Amino acid sequence: MTKRIRTIVVVVPARDEQRSIGRCLDALNAAAAALRQARPADGPDVRVVVVLDRCLDDTAEIVAGRSAVRSVVSSAGRVGEARALGVERALEAGDAEPHEIWIANTDADSAVPVDWLTVQLEAAEAGHAALLGAVRPDEEGLDAEQLAHYLLRHPLRESHRNVHGANLGVRADHYLAVGGFEPVSTGEDVRLVASLERLGLSVASTGRAAVLTSSRLLGRAPEGYSDVVRAIAG
Repeated sequence: MTKRIRTIVVVVPARDEQRSIGRCLDALNAAAAALRQARPADGPDVRVVVVLDRCLDDTAEIVAGRSAVRSVVSSAGRVGEARALGVERALEAGDAEPHEIWIANTDADSAVPVDWLTVQLEAAEAGHAALLGAVRPDEEGLDAEQLAHYLLRHPLRESHRNVHGANLGVRADHYLAVGGFEPVSTGEDVRLVASLERLGLSVASTGRAAVLTSSRLLGRAPEGYSDVVRAIAG
């Protein structure tokens, strides 16, 4: 049975991402336009919230220049708390019931493909509680051998068990049922998925619509995705 989704909220935590936030928001805008084109009559509204987490650079000014993007300031310095705040603010509008809202998560140093929201919506309408998406590192800073090594360990296939906050969707009622993202510095995405699975909820995965993400070696979260990149670059 198809589940009606009225709203997709996209939550993007950002800390000092002035170099990449523009690319991130441009990509999200293109994905939202593609979804509107694919579903002109019954497609969901798309709402983007950027969480400015202890930003000291020009990230806030860049986001302020995007009239369609909402922002919220966080002083937490923890990505789990930042994501949770973004979801909380996005859900405050109250224009749809939680079971009609899909929360799509990505990162400010990432760029989603044009079909990203379409793939997210397909999973939501299929009745899944969550969707584990794939990520692909930006080739800048990596040579062909390193990229091939990464893809060998993290193949872009339909059935995988990789959890990435840069490409993770979850239905709002299930998110709320497990208490949302925990206020931790890293691993909030893995913990959320584990909580969903403990309830026996359907967690799907896909290699479609892989998100391009930064290959920087020093990340914002300890033991996060940058550690994976650093391991293959070393």
